[in-house]
Amino acid sequence: MAKSEVKLLGAWPSPFVLRARIALNIKSVDYEFLEETFQPKSQLLLQSNPVYKKIPVLIHENKPICESLIIVQYVDDVWSSGRPSILPADPYDRAIARFWATYVDDKLFPAMKSIAGAKGEEERKRLIKEVEEGLALLEDAFNKITSKGNNKLFFGGDQIGYLDIAFGSLLGWLRVTEITTGVKLFDQVNTPGLVNWAERFCAHAAVKDVMPHTHMLLEFAKTLMTKLAPI
Repeated sequence: MAKSEVKLLGAWPSPFVLRARIALNIKSVDYEFLEETFQPKSQLLLQSNPVYKKIPVLIHENKPICESLIIVQYVDDVWSSGRPSILPADPYDRAIARFWATYVDDKLFPAMKSIAGAKGEEERKRLIKEVEEGLALLEDAFNKITSKGNNKLFFGGDQIGYLDIAFGSLLGWLRVTEITTGVKLFDQVNTPGLVNWAERFCAHAAVKDVMPHTHMLLEFAKTLMTKLAPI
C-alpha cells in the first residue's frame, strides 16, 4: 500500500501518537508521518478531528480515525491478513487487555503527568505514591497474564500486543518522571517483571526506531514548563 494512502498526523513527543506508530510498524504498513505544529493547530487537524482537535489522527484512504487506542484497534482490524495480531483472539483475554489499557489512561498516566505541577510536597508525595501503587498493580497483572503462557515475554504473549502498546508508549515519559522527581519508579525489587519487559519492549523492531530518547523528552518537558510558567 502506498504511503499516500496512509498518513499519521502527530507529534514526536506524544505517547499517544507513539501507539499508532508502533501498531503500524507491527503490521508493516508504510505511512506518511505528518508532524503537527500546534501554533496554531493545523487546518488538517481541525478538519480531521473537529470534536477533540487532538492528535493522533490516522488518515486512511482520506478517512480520519481518531483516538490512539481506537487507531490501534483499527490498524489491527484492517491489516489482519497474514500479519501479527495486536488484540488477543480470546474474548476474555481481549477484555482484560482493554481493562488494563483503560486503567493506564484513566489512572496511571494522569497521576504521572500531575507530579510536575503538584502544589506542595504533600501533593507531590501523594501522586508519586499513586504511580508506585499503579505500577505494582501492573506488575501483578503482568505476572498473572504471562504465567498463563509459560512465562511469555510480553503482555501480548510472544509478541507485542494491545496492552504492551498502551503501557509501553508511556515508558519514555516514565523515565523523565524518574529524573525530575529523583524517585526510581521501576526497579528490580518492586517491579522486576516490568523492568525486564520494558527492556524487551524498547528493543523490539517495531519500537526502537520510534521511541523518543529520554534526553530529548526531558528537554521538551523543560521547554514546555518554561512556556507554561507564569510571567
